[in-house]
Order: sequence, then C-alpha cells, then structure tokens
Amino acid sequence: MHNRQNAAQSLPVPSLWGIDAEIAGKPIVRGTITINSLSGNTLTGTANFRGNPIPIQGTWDENSQSIRFDSPYASFAGQLTIYDDAGINVRHLVLSGKFLMKPPSLQAGEAGSWIATTDTVLTGPPINTGAIPPVGVFLTSDLLYYTGRRNYRGFYR
Repeated sequence: MHNRQNAAQSLPVPSLWGIDAEIAGKPIVRGTITINSLSGNTLTGTANFRGNPIPIQGTWDENSQSIRFDSPYASFAGQLTIYDDAGINVRHLVLSGKFLMKPPSLQAGEAGSWIATTDTVLTGPPINTGAIPPVGVFLTSDLLYYTGRRNYRGFYR
C-alpha cells in the first residue's frame, strides 16, 4: 500500500489552468483547461475555449514531467516547469509544448505551440527560484483570474 502523502504528484488534481495556443506566432485560441482526475498515469478533464467545455483525456508521466492529451479537435504534448516564489509562498506551474489540429477542425493538419499555467501554495522548500517564468505565464494567469468577468471584447461587465 502506498502512503498518499509520500506519493504526491507534482501535477495538482483537480486543477484549473489558463491556456494560450498559437500557430506560426499568431494566437488562435485562449481559454481554460481543467484536470479533473489522475488515476495512475491517465488523466481526464475538460478544455473550455469558446464557452462550452469539451472533454480531454491523456497521460501524465511523473518521472519525465511530461503530459499528452487529446481534445476532439487537437492533440497536445508538453512538459511541466515549476517556478517558486518563496517571498509570497506561490508555486507557478507551467505546462508548455506543441499541438496538432485534427479533423473535424477547419485547421486540421496545422501545428503550433501552447502554454498553460496555474498556481498553488508553496508548502515545501522552493524547487526552482532562479529563473523568471516566460511571458505566457502572465497572459494565462490573466485568463484564470478574469474568466467570466469580461465580455467578449475584453471589457469588464
């Protein structure tokens, strides 16, 4: 039997992530990803890009800190990077990588890059404090904290 406290995953579950995806340097979609469950290395959740959550499922590899998941319209692969800010007790978790659009998407066959972020409370010693998170972290954290507070043109309601 495993002691759950000793077998902690670095990927928080459940968790809500802000995501930004681009093709050829042009933003194509922004929204949120929810990771609802992680059983063994199988994950399930939803992606919400246009107001309707769509199912995602995939795998998480704790040893390589890598994730793969599929939505009905794209396949995503990426790596987890952790940035700790001990001064404010925040751990920034950043998933980033590549994706490939698939049918029935109108962009089927096109590939791009994505970044998703979430924050947790820093409960243990800091892991990575020397690096500054990429710019995408600030954009995607905006998606997390202002979701539902702005209308489609970006104005506050």
